[in-house]
Amino acid sequence: MSPVSTAGAHLSGGLILVVEDDPLILEFLCEILQEEGFAVEPQVSADAASQFLEQHAPEVGLLLTDITMPGKLNGADLANQFGDRWPDKPIMIMSGFETPKSSGVKHPVSFIRKPWAVGQLLDCVQSALHPSRPL
Repeated sequence: MSPVSTAGAHLSGGLILVVEDDPLILEFLCEILQEEGFAVEPQVSADAASQFLEQHAPEVGLLLTDITMPGKLNGADLANQFGDRWPDKPIMIMSGFETPKSSGVKHPVSFIRKPWAVGQLLDCVQSALHPSRPL
């Protein structure tokens, strides 16, 4: 991995919608991604993210969501809605408890198990954005 990433250059103006109910993890995720040149939109719940998508879906280049969250929707529900409506956009899921399969996600996704290392997270983001390109 090179010390200076060009990851953000590959996003083509899209942004990463980051959905995590733990405010410290959400802030950390956003800092990591912004340092790599990505534009991010933090949301503290799947419900809030779903509302954001109603108005801003064209701007979103990647959905990055935790599975387990309070509220009407969890991350699996959000991933399914996102995949149903925007099937060409990538989805990345993280969880320390469930897997996309065990939580009912029905779309292809990139998955990272918590706790993750920063390098693992960035590799997974790159893989989600460019599935056919080797790391």
